[in-house]
Amino acid sequence: MPTKRKKFIDTFFEKDATTKPKIQKSSNKRPMYKGKKTPLYVLLIFIAAQLSPILFIAPTFNYFEGQGLGREAASAATSGWLIFLTMGIGFILTLIFVFRDKRFFDIWKGKKSSVLLSIVWGFLGFLLLLIGQSVAALIEMELLGIDPGSENTASLVNIADAVPLAIVSIVLFGPVLEELVFRRVLFGSLNQTTNFFFATAVSALVFALIHFDFSHLLLYFTTGLILAFLYQKTKSIITPIIAHICLNGYVMLIQLNMDKILEFQKQMENLQ
Repeated sequence: MPTKRKKFIDTFFEKDATTKPKIQKSSNKRPMYKGKKTPLYVLLIFIAAQLSPILFIAPTFNYFEGQGLGREAASAATSGWLIFLTMGIGFILTLIFVFRDKRFFDIWKGKKSSVLLSIVWGFLGFLLLLIGQSVAALIEMELLGIDPGSENTASLVNIADAVPLAIVSIVLFGPVLEELVFRRVLFGSLNQTTNFFFATAVSALVFALIHFDFSHLLLYFTTGLILAFLYQKTKSIITPIIAHICLNGYVMLIQLNMDKILEFQKQMENLQ
């Protein structure tokens, strides 16, 4: 075999784990991530975490029903435990792959915000999400005639009420996985090859569709837009993760204590 051809083949198939991923830099373009296949692995783990509960629904439901729970209670318990276990495993596996890839987040041109500033923007982003969702909900109600209240949120609240451990998945596992998938993998990859506006729109739309609450598509789309903006603003995934965790935590806190809130409002009205 000719020397040049052999050298090309050896170089093409070389997979030295100690070799650092390369970042292709250009004066006019953002750095191009050329490292390991971590984005693909993160995406596959997320898909598996979403689909794998289907395999265990029947046996898990039969188990809880056999423990004397009614069909509705057994269904909620099944959903809660499967969400907690599958999302928890997906969370751990994803972090393992991400931490092994030192260049996974090196996709931005320019300096990233400091950790402190990224955290501050995370909490500011939470406020932006509240404002954005309020505006989106108002548009849905006034212009589109859509009733407020999300079926997806109501379902998660029922599940969390039946299995409190599911709250960990809703408030922690879910936001972290979704930010790594939709902001880093999807938005980040598109932002390197297209432009910010196209990448933001596509990632926000996919983010909205994956929640399968199509009547409130605008609300989830708005959320995706704001989270993408926060990631681009600080160039740190910490920012949208904090904002997302705060949003989900706030929604769970309000919804799980709605009876107490209504009772408090009633008492205040009586005092007046």
